Amino acid sequence: MKKFLFLLIAAFSLQSAFAQSDMYQQKMKETLTLLDSAKTTQDLQEVSAQFERIGDMEKSQWLPYYYAALAQTTIGWMDQKIDKDKLAEKTKAIIAKAEAIEINAELYILSHMVATQQMLVDPNSRWMTYLPMKAEIAGKAKSMDKDNPRIYYLEAQDILNTPPAFGGGKEKAKPVFEKAVNLFKSFKPQSAFHPKWGQKQAEEMLAKCSS
Repeated sequence: MKKFLFLLIAAFSLQSAFAQSDMYQQKMKETLTLLDSAKTTQDLQEVSAQFERIGDMEKSQWLPYYYAALAQTTIGWMDQKIDKDKLAEKTKAIIAKAEAIEINAELYILSHMVATQQMLVDPNSRWMTYLPMKAEIAGKAKSMDKDNPRIYYLEAQDILNTPPAFGGGKEKAKPVFEKAVNLFKSFKPQSAFHPKWGQKQAEEMLAKCSS
């Protein structure tokens, strides 16, 4: 009888896990679709909150928090009136939730983007703080996934936006964009939910550097 009860409980637990997994996948698909179609700050805030709720429910999945933070960084690029320091603190809190589950290159890439946005609030006074920080973050990302194309795409952006007198500009950025584009061609996400953005942007920037 005890053995029967144990098997019954185990079977129920397994069934519940599968149901939870199915629900997780469905919610992720739905919310990723909303993220792709988001056009306003409010849209992105709502999508971010939805991803964060998925993460809070699942507890063992870092990807919902990743996308919650990605939506916040997208707001930072899109909405020029928003308080980017306040936004950055919110985004870093979400990233911390993801890192409590797993530390990986994709999360470092998000942190790099957050640091860039904070630096751009006042580049003249902040570059000495944030440039070394960004270089350190990129180094950590490479140490975990040296073939991740998004790392090189962001580095190339930094080089492009650095004055030629300080080692930047189109000519210096072009080979790094080329590396990113080449890596994108062979890059395969670990799952349907893992990050896959950046190829189109890298190709567009490479074309600009070649013109």
